[in-house]
Amino acid sequence: MSHQINLDQLDVDGDVREAAEAAGFDRSTFLRNGALAGAVVGASVFGLPSIAQAKISTKNKSTKNDIKILNYALTLEYLEAAFYKAAVDQDQFASPELKQFAQVVAVHEKEHVDFLKKGLGKAAVKAPKLDTSAVATAISAQNFGATAKALEDAGVAAYAGQGPNIKTRAYVTAALSIHSVEARHAAWIRYILGGGAVGAKPADYPAPKTFDKARSEAGTLKLVTSTGLLA
Repeated sequence: MSHQINLDQLDVDGDVREAAEAAGFDRSTFLRNGALAGAVVGASVFGLPSIAQAKISTKNKSTKNDIKILNYALTLEYLEAAFYKAAVDQDQFASPELKQFAQVVAVHEKEHVDFLKKGLGKAAVKAPKLDTSAVATAISAQNFGATAKALEDAGVAAYAGQGPNIKTRAYVTAALSIHSVEARHAAWIRYILGGGAVGAKPADYPAPKTFDKARSEAGTLKLVTSTGLLA
């Protein structure tokens, strides 16, 4: 499949560019890479039919809507788990710190997947199929850190975006228990990449802002649509 995307049409409000720039990619590199294989991780909308076609309601809370939200979260966790597993299996890390990070987070993401699948039971969506060539680029020694940083930031924002839409208290508790761990991942990778060093740019700090921006379902789907990591 082609990884080239018309970003002016796809990213009207700049969400994708924002994530790429946060990962350290300038506009020219971002556009040249096309699929953002080294900046963010995700999938074609064609790989996410249950998410793209079953839009989450932001106004009417219901158990049915909760299932949509949990499957949305599960799909993101599938992508994260697959990314980190592939990175650990490939073992091409630029530093021991990045390797340790990947090994630990791979376990977390796999357990997040198992947790959500158990909760959803037969309603759980299936794991999407990965594009091996795109994944190989994303997990390379050159790209792994930036990819992980953008992925974790996007995951934190996605959970924050859906929290207010959940009706069932137990689901809120479950989502928050994952959200806080994803936030720790985001801070950890930023620290490894130099954000904790004296003189680091404020945008690279493990905690760069007083308030974080939540990301809507539409904004997250723009990110996952932009990469082509799924076959």
